[in-house]
Amino acid sequence: MYSMNEADKLKRYMNPRAKPGEPYQATFPESVANVITHAIFIVPAFVGFLWMLYISSDFNTRIVAWIYGSSLVIVFTTSTVFHAITLSKDLSRRKSLKTFFHVGDRAVIYLFIASSYTPWLILKEDVQKAATPVLYTVWISAIIGILYQYTFHEQYKFLETLLYVMVGLLPSLPLIFVLEDSSGLWEMFIGGVVYIAGIVFFKSDGRIPFAHAIWHCFVFVAAAMHYGAVCKYLF
Repeated sequence: MYSMNEADKLKRYMNPRAKPGEPYQATFPESVANVITHAIFIVPAFVGFLWMLYISSDFNTRIVAWIYGSSLVIVFTTSTVFHAITLSKDLSRRKSLKTFFHVGDRAVIYLFIASSYTPWLILKEDVQKAATPVLYTVWISAIIGILYQYTFHEQYKFLETLLYVMVGLLPSLPLIFVLEDSSGLWEMFIGGVVYIAGIVFFKSDGRIPFAHAIWHCFVFVAAAMHYGAVCKYLF
């Protein structure tokens, strides 16, 4: 338990909870942490992208490398750009610019979810019975999620989080029934658990100092586990 004095010190590093329909306003130290915790992973993501292209052996693996590898770079880069804008006093005053990149930051999560499913649905042979309908479903769901984000940004925060979880989890259910080879399943499961656990911090701005930066760390750990599984079992 924190003493009152320690609690007061922690509060200096976070602002009050966001009002309904409005985004949380991070403190300067939080904004710095938000930038750093995704900026440092842009280069590793790009190197990982290039490595996937290098080890691609046929048309399908090259397509997967472009889709999945580029999404890794995009998700970390978009997040970094948005948080860098909030860090700049001049740019953060431009509400339309800030909102555009905030929406983009949230929207690319759907792109990343769909891209993370794609390697398994295209390259894993024992799920091909269900692969095509699931592939269509996950990408259509991602597009719907992106459109939702652009239309109802910050209006229904619980629904927004629920959509992320649904798009991330539900497409995996049909695959369980057709899966014969469990290679990579454990890594994907643990990575998914890390993502879900990270949502606690994703929703804790104003309650836990640096909550969003902590969420960023969960994202990288989970993404690294999934990336490793894709390279090890599918390429």
